[in-house]
Amino acid sequence: MSVKILADSACDLPLSFYEENGVTLFPLKVQLNDTEYEDLVTIEPKDVYDAIREGQVPKTSQVSPLHFEETFMKMAEQNEDGIYVSFSSGLSGTYQTAVMILEQVKEKYPDFKLSIIDSKAASLGYGLIVKAAAANAQSGASKEDIQQDIELRCRHLESLFTVNDLEYLAKGGRVSKASAFLGGLLNIKPLLTVEDGKLVPIEKLRGKKKLLRRIIELMKENGTSFENQTVGISHADDEDTALEMQKLILEELKAKEVYITSIGSAIGSHTGPGTIAIFYQKQI
Repeated sequence: MSVKILADSACDLPLSFYEENGVTLFPLKVQLNDTEYEDLVTIEPKDVYDAIREGQVPKTSQVSPLHFEETFMKMAEQNEDGIYVSFSSGLSGTYQTAVMILEQVKEKYPDFKLSIIDSKAASLGYGLIVKAAAANAQSGASKEDIQQDIELRCRHLESLFTVNDLEYLAKGGRVSKASAFLGGLLNIKPLLTVEDGKLVPIEKLRGKKKLLRRIIELMKENGTSFENQTVGISHADDEDTALEMQKLILEELKAKEVYITSIGSAIGSHTGPGTIAIFYQKQI
């Protein structure tokens, strides 16, 4: 590829994707049982979900600045051109750190042409953008065309997700502890989205069946050309619900493809097991 694509593990694509497509991976960090792991590389999501069910509270941190520096310096020395698509700046400091390190590297290599784009997305929504960028790079597209496509997809991305237990979001400060307590008592399922890179609650519904139907309704209202797009579903150790959602999307929206992956250890540390997220391109 004439243009190198870089991404971090918060896009929740499998490790094999990076290896098969020549995409550079920046793993986020996960701390569990006083040990620090590299998301996707040295820890599996199932390990995190099992630990959470046992009452443990994993912690996460952004990509190592040293990892950014080593990668950027090597690219600059080899005169490589690239685009780093990053995890939402509204949910992590990773983007800001990458920009800071790039500025430092450019002091030594002022002609280094790496671009950094804030996806303002997370999980597989971010992953679908990275997948498209890698495909465009492999096809020989110009950097300008690849970047324009990335920015267009970022603007049109819609995210809908729900968590199995509001308590996990409460621990991360995403919802109030009172809401989490009441939600657990009443079997309330929150429906959330991502706006400008940050979590925003849409509504609360009682019961899984109503929730899944509501997701389909919202997709019908603001989605576009499903027959020509890939819809993404990521799940936190709940493949059965992901497959149920996939069936509904294929039957009712006639989507071209529904791609399913697991929510990784870094994001899953905050959402907890049972989370389901749906990503698609919306009308603007």
